[in-house]
Parts: sequence; C-alpha cells; structure tokens
Amino acid sequence: MIRSLWYKNSVIYCLAVGSFMDSNGDGIGDFQGLARRLDYLHGLGVTALWLMPFQPSPRQDHGYDVTDHYSVDPRYGTLGDFVEFTHGCKERGMRVMIDLVINHTSDRHPWFRSARSDPASPYRDWYIWAKRKPKDAHKGMVFPGVQQATWDYDDVAKAWYFHRFFKFQPDLNYANAELRAEIFRILGFWIELGVSGFRLDAVPFVIAADDAEAGEPKLEYAMLRDFREFAQWRSGQCVMLAEANVPPKESIEYFGRDADRLHMMFNFPVNRTHFHAHASGDVRPLEKALRETRARPEAAQWCHFLRNHDELDLSQLEPEQMEATFAAFAPDEDMRLFGRGIRRRLAPMFGGDRRRIELANSLLLSLPGTPVIRYGDEIGMGEDLSLEGRDAVRTAMQWDDSPHGGFTTNARSDCPVIADGPYGYPHVNVAGQRRDPGSLLNWTERLIRLRHETPEIGYGAFDIVRAPKDILALRHEWRGAAVLTLHNFSDAPREIGIGPPATGGAPRRLVDLLDGDHSLPDEKGRHRILLQPYGYRWYRVGGLDEALERGEA
Repeated sequence: MIRSLWYKNSVIYCLAVGSFMDSNGDGIGDFQGLARRLDYLHGLGVTALWLMPFQPSPRQDHGYDVTDHYSVDPRYGTLGDFVEFTHGCKERGMRVMIDLVINHTSDRHPWFRSARSDPASPYRDWYIWAKRKPKDAHKGMVFPGVQQATWDYDDVAKAWYFHRFFKFQPDLNYANAELRAEIFRILGFWIELGVSGFRLDAVPFVIAADDAEAGEPKLEYAMLRDFREFAQWRSGQCVMLAEANVPPKESIEYFGRDADRLHMMFNFPVNRTHFHAHASGDVRPLEKALRETRARPEAAQWCHFLRNHDELDLSQLEPEQMEATFAAFAPDEDMRLFGRGIRRRLAPMFGGDRRRIELANSLLLSLPGTPVIRYGDEIGMGEDLSLEGRDAVRTAMQWDDSPHGGFTTNARSDCPVIADGPYGYPHVNVAGQRRDPGSLLNWTERLIRLRHETPEIGYGAFDIVRAPKDILALRHEWRGAAVLTLHNFSDAPREIGIGPPATGGAPRRLVDLLDGDHSLPDEKGRHRILLQPYGYRWYRVGGLDEALERGEA
C-alpha cells in the first residue's frame, strides 16, 4: 500500500529533455541543462516532473521508438547525469515521473533484431507474428492517413508482424511471461535511480491480447495490478499514471474496483468538453463529463490537462460539438491532425487573449484531480505550424531574448525555436516575464501556490453547483473545509446567485482567495456575484480564513 497520497495535491510539469535546456552548446537539450533549471521549476511551484522519453532511440517518433530501456540517449547525457538530476529533484522535494513506453519498441531494438533473424530466438515470441497476412491488416491504425496498415511483412523473418503505431514500432507480446518479467526489471531499474512514477503509454494496447486470428482483443486488466504491485514493492511512493482514452464507465477497470490497479488516469472526457465549453460558451457537456468521471476509488485520482505533447483529441465529441471546436480553434486544415485532433498551443488558440488563457488555466487548477502543465504554457508559448505534425508544439523552451531564446549557445539548434511573430522568443520568454509583476508567468506562479493551499480540490469530494449554462460552479469539500470556484465562459458579464446549500447550509461569508473581494450574503443567505467576461473566482466557504480575519483563530 502506498504510504503517501502525494500525487493527490501535486502539480505535474511535463517536458522533453531535448527541448528544455542545452548545457554544453551542442544544440540539444540535456540532463545537465535541465538540472540547472530545477530552481526555476521549484519556484514555479511544480512538485513533480514528467519526462517524455529520453532513452536511446532513432527518434523516428520523438523517442517513442526505444532501442534500449536501460539507458539515456547520449545526446541527453549519461546515467550519471540522470542520477544527479533526480538527486537535485529530491533535494527540492520534487518527484520524477518518466514515460514507460512498453507497448512497442523500435525495429532497431536488439530484441526485435534477434526475433526477426531466427525463429528459434528467445525473443521471437516477444513480438506478435502471423504466417499469412491477416484479413484486418488495415484496421485499427492509430495514425490514419500517415500509417498504412497494422501488419507488415518482414523479409528477414519471412512473417507478418503487428504494429498499432508506425511500421518501425513492432508491438510487444504480453502473453509471454519472460517479457513481463523483463518489464518488471525495467521498472525496478528506474525506481532505483530515483523515479517516483511512470506514465504508461498507450495502456489499452499494452493489455490487449492481440492475435492474428482472434478478432477483437480481450483486455487483460489484471496485468495492471501486477505492474502496480511490483512497483510499490520496490518503492512505497511509486505511482502509475495511465494514458487511456476510454469511455468513463471503463475507467474503473483501469483504477481497479478495489483501487489495486493504476493510481491515476488522464481525464480525456473532461479535456475535450472543456475546450468545447470555450468554443461554445456552454458548460453542460463539461458538467456531464465531470459527473460521469466522478465515480472512482478513494485512493485513485484523475489527472487534468489542457494541452499535451500529442494533439488535442476531439474524437469522442458529438459531430456538431467537434465541428464547433474545430471552427473556434483550428479553422484551417493544417491546424488539425488525423481528422480528430488539433496541433496547436494554448495561447494562440485563444488569439493571445489573456482573459481566456487565465480562464483555462484557472479551471485546470481547480478541476477535481491533479493538474498537468505543459512546458512553456506558463509563459504563453506559441506553435510553429510550418513544422510537420506534432512537431508544431514541440519547439524549444524560450528562456530569454538572446539567440535561440537562451535554449542553446550553438549557432544552430537541433530543436526548432520560434523566433518570429508575436510568440517569438524576443517577445515571449521567461526572463522578460520574471521582471513583469503582471506577467502570465507570475500569475501562474501565484495560482499554483493557491492550488497547493486548497487541498480540498485534490483530496476532497466535489459537487456541481447549479448555475447558468455558461458558468461552471464547483464546490470542493475535505475535512470540514470547502472551496467554491466559479468560471464564466461567456464574453459578457454574468451575475450568479449562490444559495445556502452551496455555502454549507447557513449564511456564510465567501472569502475571495484571489483579490480580497469577499462576498456577504443577503438577508436570505444568498450571494450575488458578478463575473466579468471570461472571469473566474476562487472562494473559501467560511472556515479558517474567515475566523482568522475576525481574530478568532
């Protein structure tokens, strides 16, 4: 059993080592550069870092085509550099989470090279093979329009191999007990080097019992319990975070009905309806998603995010909802991916409107669960749509207005840097925003601090307070304390009435946690609160803050 539910009141920051900070001037971000920026991340209020893949790889798919699960890509440093980095995090009270890419490997991985070269290889059964081309070889592609099939013929093996992703990423066969034992060794290796958590990539595919003749694969949920038990046997603090874009009713199978499988899951239903609310001004689908994902074991947790390193996936929205969201945030075809997603950064999606950027981030930090922040969003970085596919949102971190945004001293950066336009590094960078008290960076730091000071959001239960369709009102309660958050998705001022049930059943002052504009109830115990266009409020519902102001605590 985990000794601490640290992940419940954490703020996770996602980054790619290669695009964050270059320490040696070779144009590539590295672990020594990342270690030098830990004080920045600690000062921002980040309590856990999630690192995208950094293991050796041909990097045909941003490192998700791994060739060695036990090492660091030499471009990013050494295992020694990694250990120094995790030690630096530990000194600052920050935890490290890494991507665990175990659905597939690169076709250049020694395992696959051995498997394809000899039918008697001990690694042959670590992959999924067929003697004849399966009849459904063109179904189930993850990247339609880019990917041509899920089965390809290997001339060396003289057999067909299965790959849900690109053809250079053959899927692993979890029916093989020796493979599962190897995955445990990989988990144990990184835990010993200071890792506190794993983001499991493509979980539904990992647990799918794929077979050329079986048709629709059966999902082996019990495998998730095995992963968790091993990880927590090695470290009682270790957590598992799942990337599983599944219907809400299926999520309980990933958490485990007895909370014995995965600790956390990304909340995709809330993410896509959140952006639909921004596009339409209607929060009712978002409220529905929150209700549908409410049920979970007490020790389990949802992770909320705005943008991630893939795309903003709208695939499960209703057709008219998807079209409205596309029209608002990706009106041009080159802003879209695979007919389902948006390949843009948050700030340009909102046209640089500070009010809407703040609204989105305020809601992210006040949703019931744990927030995940994408690197650069704290300063409002933009995208480069001239880059192919998902590369548009994977540009270098912008530290200052020196060449390449301070990311590297090399004349050439291996990672693209946004230099021109309103989101170029001369205008959007950390150094400039540090000096501006009203900057997005300083605003984000203040709001993250507030999030840490309101553990009701991470640990407690929540209720949706009745409000007009363009206002989301949430009440969080934990250990007798309560927080009320209001978010206005309209471009017009809105007034909302909050009655006694939302404030604890009796007339109570609402203590404003942002700007001191407290609310007093009328003679009937109701509050009338004005929200500006795209405005938001965080209130403490009576309790300690109110007692302190009266001098009673």
